Amino acid sequence: MMIDIGANLTSQRFDKDLSQVIDNAKLAGVESIIVTGTDLKNSLSAIDLCHRYKGLYATAGIHPHTTSTFDATSYQQLTELLKSEKVVAVGETGLDFNRNFSTKEEQIYAFEQQIQLAIDSQKALFLHERDAFDCQYQILANVRKEISGGVIHCFTGSRAALEKYLELDLHIGITGWVCDERRGIELQSLVPMIPDNRLLIETDAPFLTPRTLTGKAKKAKNVPANLVHIAQFVAALRGQSVEQLATFSSANATELFRL
Repeated sequence: MMIDIGANLTSQRFDKDLSQVIDNAKLAGVESIIVTGTDLKNSLSAIDLCHRYKGLYATAGIHPHTTSTFDATSYQQLTELLKSEKVVAVGETGLDFNRNFSTKEEQIYAFEQQIQLAIDSQKALFLHERDAFDCQYQILANVRKEISGGVIHCFTGSRAALEKYLELDLHIGITGWVCDERRGIELQSLVPMIPDNRLLIETDAPFLTPRTLTGKAKKAKNVPANLVHIAQFVAALRGQSVEQLATFSSANATELFRL
């Protein structure tokens, strides 16, 4: 059995077939799915799904793209959402200096506020980072002793970044990006470096459909059932069996998110 630690099941692309998608995931061996919250409305929807479907959990947070809206009201609303037993992490939060849909100052402020929420609730951080490693690392390093833990969601960074995040005792989330013969080559070389007790796997559905899939699945939206394919690919890179990888990655998720 496996745990998909990041799937955007509130996406409109699942409006017509969500129940089937969840059933197919369970049939494939994906026992639990953590539904990603990216803003207040989306986080509420994620929590609602968790109450409707067994085996689902949620994150609650505000993505760096939309942090221009973050204010005292946002903080209070997230505080309330984090009281839900279905919410297992604060996020998706972090920094994205690639697209800068919100200013760097807005992103840093909202990130630091959400870190405080994670400290207060002692729930894990579900972290986004793109082209902002130096700043994000320093912020996390300053608070690492106070937070319960965190995962670098959809890690696609450099070897130096990986080593630094591991020094902070953070978990590393690997998606189908690793299956990309164009963009995933460096990541393929880094996957074997991740300790067993720090590796997590995720689909980021409906995004990042693994390019190593065949037939209609390769051209379709990504779904949590594809976690099995990602696990097979990652296990092969690490010289491990899928069963081994499924066992320790699920144990890691269970411990980090207190499932």
